[in-house]
Amino acid sequence: MRYVSATDAKQRLAALLDAAQREPVTIRRQKRSVAVLLSAHEYDRLRALNAEEFQQFCDRVAARAAARGLTERKLARLLTAHGPEARRHR
Repeated sequence: MRYVSATDAKQRLAALLDAAQREPVTIRRQKRSVAVLLSAHEYDRLRALNAEEFQQFCDRVAARAAARGLTERKLARLLTAHGPEARRHR
């Protein structure tokens, strides 16, 4: 990974955009990393990976809930009984 100062990043944006096609570029300000410049392809890959991991998490939670007898109907009742509207009327 490449590191550049925020000042350098401002002055050499075009070159950093090219560099980001090969590897992430970390922009630092006062010795702290403040941003990472990624290629659009890498950004899309990371977003897809996060979406896939989230879906797998949801599937695991749903399977555990179903194994314990939670149905969509029971969930709807729970949400109605404990939702924001119910709390306002307590």
